[in-house]
Amino acid sequence: MSGRARLTLCSAAATLMASCALLPLVDPATWLVQAAFMLAIQSGAGVAARRVPLARPLTVAAQAVVTLMMLTLVFAREQALAGLIPGPAAFRHFADLLQTGADDVGRYAIPAPLSDGIRLMVIGAVLVIGLVVDTLAVTFRNAAPAGLPLLALYSVAAGLSDGAADWLWFLVAAAGYLVLLLAEGRERLSQWGRVFGGSGRGPGGQPGPVAPVRTGRRIGMAALGVALVVPLLPLPAIQGGLLDAAGTGVGAGTGGGGTISAVNPLVSLRDSLNVDDDRTVLTLRTNADDVSDMYLRIVSLDDFDGTTWKPAKRHIVAVPDDFPSPTGLGPDVKRTEITTRIAAADGYAQDWLPMPYPPSGVQIKGNWRYEPVGMTLVGDHGQNTSGKTYQVKSLDVQPTAEQLAAATDVPDAIRRDYTKVPGTLPPTVAQQARRITKGSANAYEKAVKLQDYFAVTGGFEYDTQVEVGNGPNAIARFLRDKQGFCVHFSFAMAAMARTLGIPARVAVGFAPGSPQADGSMAVGLKDAHAWPELYFQGVGWTRFEPTPTRGTTPTYTVPDSPGEALPDLPQASRSADAAPSNAPSASSGCSVQEKKLDDCASALPVDQSGQGGGGAPWYKIATWTLLGGTALVLPLLPMLWRLRRRSARLASAQHSAAAAGAPPGRRGKAGADGPGAGDPEPAVLLDEPGEEAGAAAAGHVLAVWRELTDTAWDFGIEPDEALTPRRAAARIVRIGELDETVARSVHRVAGALEQVLYAPEPRAETGLADEVRTVRAALREKAGWTTRVRAVVAPRSAVRALWGLADRWTLLKAGWTARLSALLRRPSGQQGS
Repeated sequence: MSGRARLTLCSAAATLMASCALLPLVDPATWLVQAAFMLAIQSGAGVAARRVPLARPLTVAAQAVVTLMMLTLVFAREQALAGLIPGPAAFRHFADLLQTGADDVGRYAIPAPLSDGIRLMVIGAVLVIGLVVDTLAVTFRNAAPAGLPLLALYSVAAGLSDGAADWLWFLVAAAGYLVLLLAEGRERLSQWGRVFGGSGRGPGGQPGPVAPVRTGRRIGMAALGVALVVPLLPLPAIQGGLLDAAGTGVGAGTGGGGTISAVNPLVSLRDSLNVDDDRTVLTLRTNADDVSDMYLRIVSLDDFDGTTWKPAKRHIVAVPDDFPSPTGLGPDVKRTEITTRIAAADGYAQDWLPMPYPPSGVQIKGNWRYEPVGMTLVGDHGQNTSGKTYQVKSLDVQPTAEQLAAATDVPDAIRRDYTKVPGTLPPTVAQQARRITKGSANAYEKAVKLQDYFAVTGGFEYDTQVEVGNGPNAIARFLRDKQGFCVHFSFAMAAMARTLGIPARVAVGFAPGSPQADGSMAVGLKDAHAWPELYFQGVGWTRFEPTPTRGTTPTYTVPDSPGEALPDLPQASRSADAAPSNAPSASSGCSVQEKKLDDCASALPVDQSGQGGGGAPWYKIATWTLLGGTALVLPLLPMLWRLRRRSARLASAQHSAAAAGAPPGRRGKAGADGPGAGDPEPAVLLDEPGEEAGAAAAGHVLAVWRELTDTAWDFGIEPDEALTPRRAAARIVRIGELDETVARSVHRVAGALEQVLYAPEPRAETGLADEVRTVRAALREKAGWTTRVRAVVAPRSAVRALWGLADRWTLLKAGWTARLSALLRRPSGQQGS
């Protein structure tokens, strides 16, 4: 196998090894096999294009075309011409799949199901990274920067998974990168006719690593260090669904405690409300006297950022035998303990456990953890509700209107956490809340007026066809349009309550189901619901029902004055077995069919301007990824460029003697294609034409001299181009305060440069690279720590890269000007008309 083919194979392997970091995010992992096959075809296209040979840009273009055709064949075959050639319909299909994938990313917990959209996203990302790595490492023969896209791929995957095995995927990705560096070093050396199989010789004849191995090791260690530091940097974070993984003790955690992340349990609520085939997901039996108030609560959303509600990160513990008394519940409030036995259908896989609130004890098998603030249970180690039967003891709290109206002051901690309103909330929300509750004597009266405004007097319509919107103006838009379903009503009432200083949060779960002939209750998909909970000291968290015609209105919010006329109030939800109709759905629902849910519809009211489903749009994810990668790359560019330049120059010096001593034909190849070929140092012109070996030797020595002066420059000794090599060497020795041994090394390099420039018969010098290393070590030893750090991280000589770009731009403009002049020039012998 040729060196270039070996490098291509290592490039593809490095990409595939870095892609393994994505394995914990998606289940099943069959996508990796497909990605590996397509990556092999992409790499094969590059090998074929380079063998032709095609120009470098054409090689990259050929690989990109082959990649696009493969993606078209796999994902948009029916929309493409002959199943391979993509057209407008195929690109529209790609856009739809990417949007669906972005929705799924925000919808599912880790590991997410392998939907077509997610499969396109992960396979497409692997192929794009593979193309970038192959272009840098193989087409442009510069493997060191190829570690940056590999690092970006691993960093994004590790930031999303937050798993205990991230270190393993890091080692796999790092091993792939180091193998790529080693393969590039071997490929470069192979152009000189042999590859060093053993160690080279260092100063004094002691064994030491050859330059490519040493350089690869340095670059590799630098990249590994950056990868270790990346998770500690305060980079922008994207939360919600797949982008906000569960913490320790949840999902794949250890179960030893930890926290749970802000993950909402309802995602496709509107879609569930509109399903044609409602099905029972929970069946329960209870000894409660009144089942009309049997709400099954899953989790509470208490973090409001102006756009969406979500659970805050909470500490979780082992499930206690007896739950503590609910926060704020006083001894004089009537309560009755009831027992409910609940059976979940096999297809209902929910991470959170539906229970009546407030629970006082749970009997359930499996790995479950308890969150004390919300009094909820969450599955651990992938535990969910599918097929589970469990028993819950709970309190049927029955406060009176008088007790709620006489509630005392709210504790500071609860007021601080549950009355926060972000500055992005439009002022009209608070203004309308004050207008609705004008004249109220206490917080309880304000809460009842808000509930009645939404459910009875405000003219709102319940409509499951309304899209879930997003943005800071979502609530104001809902209050204006007055159409929506339970998410809109509960989110809006809780936000308005907070503007009035009433602690509020949103609960999600199931409204009361339908009584069955055998005495049980059937809870269907369309019974999924969201409702606000307001806090009153002495009673605790109290349910309200602002959604019209859904759930049941709490008795403590209904006036009991005899003869007082009341409008129609919300009724209990219909049977889960009732036949579907074309009218708006009769109860809220949440799609849990064969999927674990992890995010309540992320935004509240209707927003016709930008419907994108749950989760962050794919283009936002790509933008943040690009910005994060740019933030990592820019500070490292001077260091990477300098390491690359030093490696090429010193490798050139090590082989200059071999090039001079080789047969003439071999000398020409070495001078053109050897390790120094990519070094844009100025060419050296000799007086004797045709002396190719002498020209090659002069170029190698000049590269080493430039490395010596640049090394001195990095440590604060600016070069003076007006000086001869001998005087420049003396200046470096004087300013650097170098001892006699190091001074001899400096003068030996200067003498070698003078010899190849002015001697009638230039001869190659050996060991010049070691002399430069000796000088660099001495300068580093004498410099302060700030100078040493700057010499590595921000070397002064890196400005030559900008100079080189300016020179190339000047040459490019001159070339195009010459070509344009040639096209416009009148051919000789032609007469004008």
